[in-house]
Amino acid sequence: MRFQTIPGVSFLLEPRAIQTEFELTPELQAQYEVRSLPRTSTKRDTKRIGDISEAQVITAFTKLGYDVLLPFGENHRYDLVVDDGANLFRIQVKTGRVRDGVIKYNCSSSHAHRGGTARPYFGQIDYLAVYCPETEKVYILPEKELTATSAHLRLSPPRNNMVKSIRWARDFELP
Repeated sequence: MRFQTIPGVSFLLEPRAIQTEFELTPELQAQYEVRSLPRTSTKRDTKRIGDISEAQVITAFTKLGYDVLLPFGENHRYDLVVDDGANLFRIQVKTGRVRDGVIKYNCSSSHAHRGGTARPYFGQIDYLAVYCPETEKVYILPEKELTATSAHLRLSPPRNNMVKSIRWARDFELP
C-alpha cells in the first residue's frame, strides 16, 4: 500500500507510518493560519448558531464519557441521543442568551417564519440541553422542567430579592 507523499509532513511506508516535524516560515504560517471567515451577510445565521450549540453539547457529553448518537435526517424532534450504557436519552439542543441576569431559551420549535406555530416538546424528548455562548456552559433540563414556549435560568439574584422558586443555572449545569 503506497500513498502520494507530502514532503516534510508525513508519509506511509509499508507497514508503518512515519511522521516528521518541521518549522513553518512566517509566510507559510500566515498561509495556514486558521481565521474566522468574513460574514457575507448581515442576517443572523441561526443554522450555524444551532450547529455550534449542538457541537458544544456533543463535546460536553463526550468528555463525561457518554456515547452520543446523531439521528439521520432533520425531521426528528430531538437533535441527538445520549447513551449511558444502559439507557438512551433523546436530547433537544437550544442556544441560550444572557439577558438581565438570566439565560433565556426556547422550549419549543417555532416555524412562525414559515406561517407555522410554536410546537412544545412535551413527550417527545427526555432532556433539553441549553448551550450559552456567554457563559460557555451547557445546561441540561429534564422534560418535566419545560414550559410550552420559553423559559430562563437565573445567573444572579433578582433585584427584588425574591428567591423562592427560582431555577438557578448552577443547578442545571452539566459538569
